[in-house]
Amino acid sequence: MPEISRFFGIVVSMYYHDHPPPHFHVRYGSQKALVSIEDLTVLKGRISPRVRDLVTQWATAHKMELEQNWERSERNALLARIEPLE
Repeated sequence: MPEISRFFGIVVSMYYHDHPPPHFHVRYGSQKALVSIEDLTVLKGRISPRVRDLVTQWATAHKMELEQNWERSERNALLARIEPLE
């Protein structure tokens, strides 16, 4: 699963040809979740409120890039790295 960003120990990645709806994967230690690109809800899994807040802040700033990466993944094209949260 290609990693598209990493910040504060949080790893964000995306699978190629993954199932709808458009989403990304978040890992932080043993915590894992799938997060919707459209509304940033946790679709599956569980992350702490602190991690969720950081991921939401990051994803809000990079929504267009996440959408573009989802489209790339559907075409099996190389995914772009997205700047981390600082």
